[in-house]
Amino acid sequence: MTTTIPTSTQASHLVLAEVATASRNWIAAFNRGDVDTCVATYLPNAEMVAAPMGTYIGHQQIDDFWRPFVAQGAGELVYSQVKLSEESDGSVLLAATWSMNVAAGEIHKERWIKDDQGAWRLAFDHFEVLEQKKA
Repeated sequence: MTTTIPTSTQASHLVLAEVATASRNWIAAFNRGDVDTCVATYLPNAEMVAAPMGTYIGHQQIDDFWRPFVAQGAGELVYSQVKLSEESDGSVLLAATWSMNVAAGEIHKERWIKDDQGAWRLAFDHFEVLEQKKA
């Protein structure tokens, strides 16, 4: 039996692919209105900066932001121009533009960290609303 040990480049590509999948899963949960899954993807002490609305820290404050927003009909979220980069500490940064049925904007930085169970979780999320659309 032969075992192939990934090179650092291969390992980095695998990490970026895992985070891309975690991000797509978050988007899918958002689009089906599953706020519980969206909030659970954040680390318990995560910080979310939603410009220009404010800064939200921890699950309860993040839930208090997302739940009414989704309940009012926000959906159809799509990320484009996605950029992923692996940091020296093993975290992964994501930047992108985003659009949905009620708004559009930019993700300045999401910091994804792999938890003790091997799941990628959001430690930091900074996005900005640049356009509001009529629902």
